[in-house]
Amino acid sequence: MTDQFPFQIVVIGGGAAGLFGAIACAEAHPETRVIVLEAAHQPLAKVRISGGGRCNVTHACFDPALLVQNYPRGGKALRGAFSRFQTKDTVEWFAAHGVRLKTEADGRMFPVTDDSVTVVDCLIQSARNAGVQIRTAVAVQSVTKLGDRFHLRLKSGEMLSADRLLLATGSNPAGYAIARSLGHTLEPPVPSLFTFQISDPRLSNLAGVSVASAHLRLQVENSPSLEQTGPVLITHWGLSGPAVLKLSAWGARLLHDHHYQASLRINWVSQTNPESLRQQVLAVRSQLAKKSIMANCPIPIPRRLWERLTVAVGIALGDRWAELSNKALNQLLQEITQGQFLIRGKGVFKEEFVTCGGVRLQEVDFKTMQSRQCPGLYLAGEILDIDGVTGGFNFQSAWTTGWLAGQAIGNGKQTL
Repeated sequence: MTDQFPFQIVVIGGGAAGLFGAIACAEAHPETRVIVLEAAHQPLAKVRISGGGRCNVTHACFDPALLVQNYPRGGKALRGAFSRFQTKDTVEWFAAHGVRLKTEADGRMFPVTDDSVTVVDCLIQSARNAGVQIRTAVAVQSVTKLGDRFHLRLKSGEMLSADRLLLATGSNPAGYAIARSLGHTLEPPVPSLFTFQISDPRLSNLAGVSVASAHLRLQVENSPSLEQTGPVLITHWGLSGPAVLKLSAWGARLLHDHHYQASLRINWVSQTNPESLRQQVLAVRSQLAKKSIMANCPIPIPRRLWERLTVAVGIALGDRWAELSNKALNQLLQEITQGQFLIRGKGVFKEEFVTCGGVRLQEVDFKTMQSRQCPGLYLAGEILDIDGVTGGFNFQSAWTTGWLAGQAIGNGKQTL
């Protein structure tokens, strides 16, 4: 360590939270030396693949009180954090560093280039400009604290010391082990943001069919039901889409504890009230009496799905609307608005794996992101027991916690 850099900070983890925290520290405290250690061969792996390679940087929600409602775990702790660095600040930060963001109809925000490389290059160049040293393919084996300093043993055998340490390893078990060794307690990590495995003839061979707005009610044995409304996508293995992913996030621990066995009730026409739906179908039965039921769908769902739902209630290919009894009509309406499906497992949401669980939030000071268990240790990102629904919210919590940690970690004094 040279006289030019009397204070050394090491960041373990070169993902969104770690690199953003390193940049924030180096920009706010240029007198410090900041080193990022990333176990992979390149940093920012999740940033590269996010949003189908476009990078869903954040979500256009600019009220912290509303923003926190998108976090099944961690919303309360983030409320104050978002008052210090929220979506507006993220947009302004990237604009100041040469990346303009745009907002899509669903609120997701992407770089105007629609290319995650834009965000990756921005972060790496900003780190270099601020003097951050990024070391890749460097895995940390263990961390010990002696006095006020941290001593890191790398898997290569190299030893490294630090005055302050930022732990931003995501859901990596190695990061959890380091946090535990430094006095932290972990909420058991379990998957969040996943698709539902459903084997049902009503869905078979319909992969790719989507419904713009369905209402889902998830029921797990002896537990209150959970509900979501939004787009649903039928897949080869069951169901996906924003409504399913949000439901999986809110029900992540409950579903895990019940081995992903649950019941799902679906209303495929959530934007139509039951009486209006009945009147629509009755009108069609009267007006198209001689027409085929299966070939004439009166509701706003894909025709292939309509055909499956009619078959499910016993309507045959040649049956005409005039032949539809009141009993059969009621059964059809029931199938459309209250169809029951059995969930028998989970899938993975593309390559983007989000975990709920991690370091207990009460063990961290969310004004600075400093550990309450180990002074001089800071934590940011997904290593914490924080997870958001799909749509840019997980990145926003990473930017926020990383920025807060970076601002505080370079102060040169402990605040606890």
